[in-house]
Amino acid sequence: MATAISDKFYAIVAGVGPGTGRSVALRFAQHYPVVLLARRPESYNEVVAQINKAGGRAIGIATDATDQASLAAAFETINKEWQGLQLAAAIYNVRTYGRSSRKPFLELKVEDLESNLKSTLTGLFTFAQVVVPLLQKSVDSSPNPPTLIVTGATASLRGSKQWAAIAPAKSAARILTQSLAREFGPTGIHVAHAVIDGGIDIAESYWSLHTQHKSGFTQEIDLRPFNEHF
Repeated sequence: MATAISDKFYAIVAGVGPGTGRSVALRFAQHYPVVLLARRPESYNEVVAQINKAGGRAIGIATDATDQASLAAAFETINKEWQGLQLAAAIYNVRTYGRSSRKPFLELKVEDLESNLKSTLTGLFTFAQVVVPLLQKSVDSSPNPPTLIVTGATASLRGSKQWAAIAPAKSAARILTQSLAREFGPTGIHVAHAVIDGGIDIAESYWSLHTQHKSGFTQEIDLRPFNEHF
């Protein structure tokens, strides 16, 4: 790690896998200790080891970020491990349960919709209720505006064939993010929804959102590569 790691603030990434979660964790770890949340330790073990080996600070906690009790237990662990550190950035990147529900509408069951709503909408609601009060405590002292970033998708913006169980949940999470942005942005917390496709540097885009001055808070970004065909 070439830059100094904060000894006062940390970042948390909920939903760490081989793609977005991993890259965002590595980027934020250049400046903050990072907490990685995933349902299975194998999702974050390699990233935690990579960050710590490079001179950063990272811990992983097996957590269902959509479950209140599991999330509360995770933050108890964080408070024990990093007592005194304040939250500077929170990323909600939990992947929808419903990839298997990409199928014709008449083959869907109500459980397909409910599982997507749980991971995408209810999960974000639960996560935000925990992290927003912590971000509020950091407004006056954080070097960058305390930030909540929500990972969206094309399905957040439009419905597509065989996405009837997924797109409604993604769209609802986008609307929830807008509500949070309008409520807490004026208080100094940057809340943003991000849709980034293709070969664009997602992690750098998230970091750019985190470092924006309050006068330029961006509530949404929708970035597309020049060669997109869908």
